[in-house]
Amino acid sequence: MNTQPPFDGSGHAPGHRVHVGRQPVYDRAYELVGYELLFRGGPTASAADASGAQATSRVLVNLFSEFGMDQLTGGRLAFINLTGEFLRGELPLPFDPEGTVLEILETVDVTDEVIEGVRDLVRRGFTIALDDFVFGRGHEPLLELASYVKLDVLGVEPTDLAAQVHACRRHPHLKLLAERVETPEDVRLTRDLGFDLFQGYAFGRSQVLSLETLAPSRLRYLELIDRLLRPDIDIDEVTAMVQTDPALAYRVLRAANSASAGLRRKVSSIHEAVMLMGLTRLRHWLILMTVSDLTGAGTETVVSVLVRARLCQTLADRAGVAGEQAFTAGLLSGLSDMLAVSPASLVARLSLDNELASAVSGGGGRLGSLVTAVREYDTGEEPAEALLPVVAEDLARSYLSAVSWAMRATAAVRD
Repeated sequence: MNTQPPFDGSGHAPGHRVHVGRQPVYDRAYELVGYELLFRGGPTASAADASGAQATSRVLVNLFSEFGMDQLTGGRLAFINLTGEFLRGELPLPFDPEGTVLEILETVDVTDEVIEGVRDLVRRGFTIALDDFVFGRGHEPLLELASYVKLDVLGVEPTDLAAQVHACRRHPHLKLLAERVETPEDVRLTRDLGFDLFQGYAFGRSQVLSLETLAPSRLRYLELIDRLLRPDIDIDEVTAMVQTDPALAYRVLRAANSASAGLRRKVSSIHEAVMLMGLTRLRHWLILMTVSDLTGAGTETVVSVLVRARLCQTLADRAGVAGEQAFTAGLLSGLSDMLAVSPASLVARLSLDNELASAVSGGGGRLGSLVTAVREYDTGEEPAEALLPVVAEDLARSYLSAVSWAMRATAAVRD
């Protein structure tokens, strides 16, 4: 299985590309300890071009449901900017605190509501950093709750910077991070002043990582959120709705498998992913994805992926495999073709159980034989006779039924 990070950007599929900026953070021993993750709208962008809440949402969605945290940070800390909407609880943080540092931006108006929100995040185990901190701007009440304070070095007189460091050292639990350290003189000054961590061009510029992906339907998100808010919600209904949006199904699998989503087991189907995430966490992810404002995938792309998934599910019984697992395997097979990446590369982004992973990436087992046969039939190849779970006439009839189902499912989203 290919385990290399899927950042090569070689695909030219009818999807879209997502981007995350990543700037390194070093300690006094010049050891890499983490990255600040930043919203970027394109591969050459050097600054955010979206509103604060939208930018943060897109970073979180891309981090956990596209790239994967481990592939972006290598197990190191992820420093993530937060706006007031997240601190006040207006937008959710549907992940666990391990490996993350939440940066409170200097633009946040520190109200009693914000302070209580930050206090709640700390109680939940999150680590807090104060970004671009300056005494006198009203963020002092957060010093006791924070673990890091970031001080901007660029253009600050050495005596003023020393005074800020001295004032911060009255809070001995704080680690000081010097940001925008751009010259050798800045490095010497900040080290002499006793900074613990360093970030800036002198240590490494922001790198933009890109990934080809499909965009889920925002209308599907809204429809799902509406269902999730109802007291009589049916988990099977939620699963069915997720399955009819290939990109959303993939993201739910990614989010469910993320260590930072609070789960530690591998999954074998979308239904199991939904069950493991639970309705509350799934609702939070859907809200976050909606705010991230991703564009929708084209109808033809969605239909083609759904046809393969549905055909695998329809033939599952005759192939001797579970229907839910067959649908998921067919969906991932279709996505790999649409994104122009190998099945192994796609599977490497997920944490699937061995049977499902082997079936999608290498055609292993009964499930793999089914997926291979369906893919060959779907792409106009002649399936090997040993791989056919049914006679050709039944396969053709099942294919037409799958096309009809996929078209109805996508039409329901548009209506």
